[in-house]
Amino acid sequence: MWAVTGAAFSGVVAARFPRLLIRDGYRCRAEASSDPHPNRKKVVVVGAGWAGLASAHHLSKQGFDVTLLEAGSGPAEEVGVRGFWYPYRNIFSLADELGIQPFTKWTRSAYYSPEGMEAEFPIFQDMPRLPTPFGALVYPQFFQLPLVDRLTSVPLMVAVIDFDNTDAAWRKYDSMTARELFKQYGCSASLYQKAFEPLLQVGLFGPAEQCSAAATLGMLYYYILSHQQNFDVVWCRGKVEEKIFLPWLESMKVNGLKFHDNKMVTDFMVNEDTGCISGVVCGQEIYEADAFILAVGVSTLQSTVISSSALQSRQEFLNVLSLDTIDVLSVKLWFDRKVEIPKEANVCFGFDDSTGWTFFVLNSIYDEYKEEPATVLEAEFYNATRVLLLSDEQIVAKVVSYLSICIKEFQEAIVLQHTVVRFPKSATHFFPGSYKYMLRGSTTFPNLFMAGNWIVTRHGSWSQEKAYVTGLEAANRVIDYLGEGDFAKIIAVEEDEPHIETLRSLNRRVTELKAQIPFSDFFL
Repeated sequence: MWAVTGAAFSGVVAARFPRLLIRDGYRCRAEASSDPHPNRKKVVVVGAGWAGLASAHHLSKQGFDVTLLEAGSGPAEEVGVRGFWYPYRNIFSLADELGIQPFTKWTRSAYYSPEGMEAEFPIFQDMPRLPTPFGALVYPQFFQLPLVDRLTSVPLMVAVIDFDNTDAAWRKYDSMTARELFKQYGCSASLYQKAFEPLLQVGLFGPAEQCSAAATLGMLYYYILSHQQNFDVVWCRGKVEEKIFLPWLESMKVNGLKFHDNKMVTDFMVNEDTGCISGVVCGQEIYEADAFILAVGVSTLQSTVISSSALQSRQEFLNVLSLDTIDVLSVKLWFDRKVEIPKEANVCFGFDDSTGWTFFVLNSIYDEYKEEPATVLEAEFYNATRVLLLSDEQIVAKVVSYLSICIKEFQEAIVLQHTVVRFPKSATHFFPGSYKYMLRGSTTFPNLFMAGNWIVTRHGSWSQEKAYVTGLEAANRVIDYLGEGDFAKIIAVEEDEPHIETLRSLNRRVTELKAQIPFSDFFL
């Protein structure tokens, strides 16, 4: 897995006609703007990433008066696992609906350590289909990880089968670290060091001892263990904002969507009679609507809670202050020569105890670099707090030194140009015990709903797909609350393979029987 960087985790606020004018330091309502459909219900969506755009897209199609507000200068992708993976069925359906073709063909990837290339991964859907998890164990070519080590992951399937994405399953496994999980189920030291820990460093953005076992099981099952082809990935052929978000936003404007950038929430207004949100305060402006969707990241919502007396009145939002985030760093490098890199996407581990990193060959992924005579690549560091403190020149030197260890030809290459972008507190940290602080899609405010890749959902997806799905779920909650419009169709994740479903049914029956035993919950 690879993380994606962007600015969409910045917070935004919702707006509604009529807008307010400020006179003499006071907020006052301006005359209502002309609307050919003055009786339409008004909805404000806060945040223009995958989640917010999904909500705004469906609600605008249903005829609502939708305003989408973003704190940045335009729509931007949430930080999460990079790439578009085989199970992203809803996002691929969106691309078809929009009539765009933003993705590459299916690609192969590799693992690197300070010892060189550790593994190569095929396009799994091209291989004979094996019952899960054997395709994921047999088909990757690990150069220093014998099959006997890989087979020690089979007992982990007991936990995978037990973890069915229910609330009870999350609470059961969330207090445990990923490292404890792998140790408890007998994974070999080599399998842990060369396979599972690198996956967590770039999939959950932290070392295994700092990651929730529940989040680990959810992520591993979705991308790897549920179906062998789920680890196949395509890439956006340019920046997601340009290839997907901007065409998407333009299609919404046809349905009357109003988009405003550079808006930041500072507080909410609450109707004391109904307990509903009546408006959001955005600097010196107040925006009103019938329903609101917050589709922002953890750190942005935390900042809003700190400044909002309305949100501080609800325990669910105070709980968000206990969540944690992770720093991400992105470095783009232009070299003076063409360096032969075997795979388009590469995961690197073992260079630092707690920091995972990846690098991507943009000549093979982005349309704009395909004709470049020299190599252009992008490297990203996760859990990168210590790296963020370095100067740009020090960061570039570190990246080049790491690349030179992975691929010897970089020892002679010279960097002609570079860009360094820091994303502090941008990715959600699924640390042990974090689940109880996560928000659900509905809140104790009847007309305020949540969306994002960190919001609790039973859909089973992850990262961009999860953000998109929770955006549709939030839109459906608005439709249910306002009593108008058709619900969005959400494509479910692919069903469990028959042997997994059989084992899960058996496990649920055993769990039910155990619960009937006296004092079954007496011991920890």
